[in-house]
Amino acid sequence: MLCGSCGQMGMEPVCSTSQATVGKMFHTHCSGNNSLMAYSRLHSRPALRLLSKRTIAASAAAQRQSRSAVTVQAVKTPVNGAVGNSSSNGNDSFDKVSVDELDEFDPATSNRPLTPLLDTVNFPVHIKNFNRRQLKQLCKELREDVIFNVSSTGGHLGASLGVTDITVALHYVFNAPEDKFIFDVGHQAYPHKILTGRRSRMPTIRQTGGMSGFTNRSESEYDPFGAGHSSTSISAALGMAVARDFKGRKNHCVAVIGDGAITGGMAYEAMNHAGFLDKNMIVILNDNQQVSLPTQYNDQQQAPVGALSGALGRIQANRPLRELREIAKGVTKQLPEAFQEATAKIDEYARGMISGSGSTLFEELGLYYIGPIDGHNLDDLIAVLQEVKTTETVGPVLIHIITQKGKGYLPAETASDKMHGVGPYNPKDGKSISKPSSKPKVASYTNFFADALIAEAERDSRIIGIHAAMGGGTGMNRFQKRFNSRTFDVGIAEQHAVTFAAGLACEGMAPFVAIYSTFLQRGYDQIVHDVCLQKLPVRFAMDRGGLVGADGATHGGAFDITYMACLPNMVVMAPSNEAELIHMVATSAAIDDRPSCFRFPRGNGIGLDLAAEGIGSDLKGTPMEIGKGVVRRGGKDVAFLGYGATLVQCLEAATMLQKAGVSATVADMRFCKPLDTGLIRQLAKEHSVLITVEEGSVGGFFSHVSTFLALDGLLDKGLKIRPMTLPDKFIEHGSQNDQLAEAGLSSYHVAATAMSLLGKPKEALLYA
Repeated sequence: MLCGSCGQMGMEPVCSTSQATVGKMFHTHCSGNNSLMAYSRLHSRPALRLLSKRTIAASAAAQRQSRSAVTVQAVKTPVNGAVGNSSSNGNDSFDKVSVDELDEFDPATSNRPLTPLLDTVNFPVHIKNFNRRQLKQLCKELREDVIFNVSSTGGHLGASLGVTDITVALHYVFNAPEDKFIFDVGHQAYPHKILTGRRSRMPTIRQTGGMSGFTNRSESEYDPFGAGHSSTSISAALGMAVARDFKGRKNHCVAVIGDGAITGGMAYEAMNHAGFLDKNMIVILNDNQQVSLPTQYNDQQQAPVGALSGALGRIQANRPLRELREIAKGVTKQLPEAFQEATAKIDEYARGMISGSGSTLFEELGLYYIGPIDGHNLDDLIAVLQEVKTTETVGPVLIHIITQKGKGYLPAETASDKMHGVGPYNPKDGKSISKPSSKPKVASYTNFFADALIAEAERDSRIIGIHAAMGGGTGMNRFQKRFNSRTFDVGIAEQHAVTFAAGLACEGMAPFVAIYSTFLQRGYDQIVHDVCLQKLPVRFAMDRGGLVGADGATHGGAFDITYMACLPNMVVMAPSNEAELIHMVATSAAIDDRPSCFRFPRGNGIGLDLAAEGIGSDLKGTPMEIGKGVVRRGGKDVAFLGYGATLVQCLEAATMLQKAGVSATVADMRFCKPLDTGLIRQLAKEHSVLITVEEGSVGGFFSHVSTFLALDGLLDKGLKIRPMTLPDKFIEHGSQNDQLAEAGLSSYHVAATAMSLLGKPKEALLYA
């Protein structure tokens, strides 16, 4: 007979005597037989009186001290030379990849890790009959497969290694795709992809024409919701749960959200709504201690979880206990309101004593809190998930699971960022593999921005740096090293970041908000209402403007030119190279009477001699004249109006056309708003053809140019004008060159467009 607590067969079962669990059998070492007794004792008023605050505090302190000791021991004394932390959860070496095993990995010779168990799994149904030891072995083989594949393609490694055990437990307990798993952001879904029929395509992940690096509805029925941006999973899961109930179905909806994503306000809006609707759904909080939880549970010096927390998690997840709570709810509803409030408080405080103050936050939002659970103890994970799945109660449940980002792979475990996002690397030691190049290494646009901002901040004490949990990606970590007290990480809270900056600007500070173009979309109402309407001098540094390569459509900055340039009072700029970026940082710092923004691309600068551009070693820029462009190359037949990074393609196209006898002017427009109307008027009068080129959506730079030309009467005499923008579709992941070609914005496309407009269609075909 199966044990009523752990679900396993046993040799020494004892019969339960509790009325609520009659007919169940329990192992002598399992807590199922005692859970109701513990719950009753906990909820009795004498017990509440006995558990003084001092006792609770002492117990918590002892647990923290114990966990800290475990952490130190685990880091300093790896077991048998294995890679990863030592474990006391009975997993033996299943959650580690040893040094010897790593030595056998060699992507260059396709020497893959041996994965005999994983080789038998094509879909989740194939793991349903695995025993616990096999499931643990499957976790290890999954980690090895992820490490091996990502070493060649690059991608999000640390998060995927951290949720491997959770992923296996979910697919073992639930029945996807009928049951819906919604992974927040989706960058941790590599093990999920491997288990759901996509293992053979892992070498193509994030490559042109290959598999997405995130969950994608069009890719698999096992991906019920697409992702890429954070804090969306709970809202989506709740919507699916409501739709399920309308349809009269019984499937489960599970949101898997990290401790970073749950800092986003949308997650709390969703939990609040879920608690109000009281729909059956499950939220798994994957707490990997990389972002501090609002509950203040997290602590970098605290071991993830101990045996006591695991046992308490099992108790709280126990089906009879939760069903008893539902019965109790029904009884208390018949009592006077004062009694209802009293019993609710007793339950709330008692559960806070079990789990720490974190539970009360989620309980206040209406979610039944379970945890914290060790996210690398497969036995506990499966036991808790099985109990939650089979319990006949109504309402949302939050399971707080503690994981270690990069689990099982020492280079990831010891890296400061846990190898969150990586390029190709040597799987033996995790060191990056750089492609050989004859050109000198040029810094990234991100670093040029950060260093230029540091130079401005050295001279202006009002300058403040703000980012939304993206210190590394936006370069603000560099700024923070120099100006720690003047750097603010607001968490994944772009709306707050914008209005926080507006408040700073009201008081005379000079805030720079550094947020990816794609993520700034999340704070758009605040840009309109709190910044532009009040004409506050907030500066927006929009990294990843344009196509972004392997991260694909979810992270592409396609819309910022359009959504920023349509706003009154906003100055909108885009540099064509690193020197202009440095000068635009200085320009933005100098604009103190209105908001301003500048976009810059992903990737490295073009390698200019900065000294020749008037920039010293400290990268201090010089403010530009607002609304003025510059002609980079003179011609007479056709004029290219390049905005931002597309100037490179314009110059290359002009060189191609020169060989064909066509003379092209190339203007670096620099500003979308205000436009350099004088330069545009001059170009329109001196050329028969104008072509605008921008790496942005319809409605951007060309819209402003064409509106001016029409209102100025410059289109009345036969001037030909054509826009070259991103097409009206999302460009999927691939190399940036492949994406440019797909978008029709390569230098060849620019040259072909010019030839076609000049009445040379045959010559245009040469560039197709």
